[in-house]
Amino acid sequence: TKQLAVMLARTEQEVTEEIAQFEKDGIIKGYKAVVDWEQADHHYVEALIELKVTPKADRGFEEIAAKIAEFSEVKSVFLMSCGFDLAVNVVGKTFQDVAMFVAYKLAVVDSVLSTATHFILKRYKYDNISFAAEEKDERRFPSL
Repeated sequence: TKQLAVMLARTEQEVTEEIAQFEKDGIIKGYKAVVDWEQADHHYVEALIELKVTPKADRGFEEIAAKIAEFSEVKSVFLMSCGFDLAVNVVGKTFQDVAMFVAYKLAVVDSVLSTATHFILKRYKYDNISFAAEEKDERRFPSL
């Protein structure tokens, strides 16, 4: 709050109160750590899955999106434009875990017409945080 107060030319108390109000109003939905899983000693696979679905009468995409969002493997669900209807971000411990989730849980959901799974192989930037490795300058200056 101290840094925000300086950037906003406000007092820390004002910033603290405004953040509390944003949380109460549901504007701020939560806080999270962004983990570089390549650096962690932990198995983690992430995939982006495109879904084509048949929307329900009087409910549109809401019902199917809510049903998919309930799966513990699902990190996020988005309504999309153009070539597919929903984008689903899924996590698992292995490629096999994600593949089995798609085959036995996601693809069999009523209204799902087709899926296309794209495994995320490497992150370069996520939530405005760079994952690019910092290059070290190994050049040496010649001695005079």
